[in-house]
Amino acid sequence: MNKKGLLSSQKIHERRFVFLSLLPILTLYIIFQIIPIFAGTWLMFFDYTPLNASSNFIGLDNFVKLFQNEIFREALLNTTIFVLVAIPLNIIFTLFLAVCINKVRHRGLKNTFRTFFFLPCIAPLAGSAIVWASIFNPQAGLLNMILNKLGFEGINWLTDPKVALISIIIMTLWADIGYNLIIFMAGLDAIPSSFYEAAELDGVGKWGAFRYITLPLLSRTSLFVFIMTTIAYFQMFDQFQIMTSGGPMNSTRVLSLEIYDQAFTYANMGYASAMAFVLLIIILVITVIQLRVGRTNWEY
Repeated sequence: MNKKGLLSSQKIHERRFVFLSLLPILTLYIIFQIIPIFAGTWLMFFDYTPLNASSNFIGLDNFVKLFQNEIFREALLNTTIFVLVAIPLNIIFTLFLAVCINKVRHRGLKNTFRTFFFLPCIAPLAGSAIVWASIFNPQAGLLNMILNKLGFEGINWLTDPKVALISIIIMTLWADIGYNLIIFMAGLDAIPSSFYEAAELDGVGKWGAFRYITLPLLSRTSLFVFIMTTIAYFQMFDQFQIMTSGGPMNSTRVLSLEIYDQAFTYANMGYASAMAFVLLIIILVITVIQLRVGRTNWEY
């Protein structure tokens, strides 16, 4: 066999190995991701409920009903507010922490800070929500106890419609900043220190170095963080279900919670599928826009 034949045979074996290695995870992905998406897309055209033996084809009636429903509009508005407030706070805070921790020269101390901020991410989100619900308790909660000691009146953190969503945002930031912090620190570690040394020789201050070196070279990492955080926050469910169940007065009812209630509490599977499809389209459109806007000539 000539050299070309050997190379061709080697490539075939490599591709076969890659395919067989990926086959189990691809099978699971198709079964638990692709098939449910297509099944849900099919259900949204039917008046389907598990309580009935048959379901009628109703076309786009679920979508007409959807946008005429005031609760859906409230859930969409609450989701939008949650995303627009929580994501910028998350990214700004984690980037600030990452830059500060990255300045620490002692390796052990840097790893200690990194571990400290990542610890909340290890705990299940449902467990963290239960703990924070007790912290926000208006009678015996830790926050109101501190406020009372300082001479301030306690706050109805989870029962006041004006404060409930803010309380959940605070809990979400506490539970989630560790992931983005680790990613930002990895991106900062990849930037060569020679750039900062050259900027220091040219008399560039710390803010100038951050603006003209750190931010541009961290653009790829920032885009990844922004996209993944957006996708995750649009689908947040646990803390809304456990801490407030959408109340008070639907002030914390978000799309994921409304989808769950319609599907499993009221058994309106077709209607819930239509709502889930709307959420999918929203996430898809925003992700594509982020990729278009954030596309640059990356080096790091």
